[in-house]
Amino acid sequence: MIFHLSRVVRSFICVGGVVSLMGCDYWPPALQDEIEQLRAEIQTLTMEKVQLQAQVVDLTRVKQELQGQMDDLSRTNREKSIIISGLQSQLETLRIKAVKAMSPKSSTHKGSSKSSGTSTSKGAPKSSGSKHPSPRSIGVR
Repeated sequence: MIFHLSRVVRSFICVGGVVSLMGCDYWPPALQDEIEQLRAEIQTLTMEKVQLQAQVVDLTRVKQELQGQMDDLSRTNREKSIIISGLQSQLETLRIKAVKAMSPKSSTHKGSSKSSGTSTSKGAPKSSGSKHPSPRSIGVR
């Protein structure tokens, strides 16, 4: 009897092992539908992910191009600011030279017709009929 019982146990183990190795091929229809739906969602999400990654790459490239343009414009702006400040200083120097150059001419014309004690020392003297009009300061009205 022990021999017979051990034979049954061995048979049961062998059948159980074979069944476990083969697996179950039956899937309920609701589970199959859910699996197909999940696969479709995975595929859709994968395509969206690829599209978003392509957009990220494109936007990164555009960002780098715009950053380069911004750097170029900043450098050009600095260069132009330096040029403008240099031109402003040259303009101021030329204004001062023009005022100095016009002052002796107008004072000699005034000095010959009037006494030197009555000439004004403040501001730019007014010329009466000289070739070069006195420079006018630019101001806000």
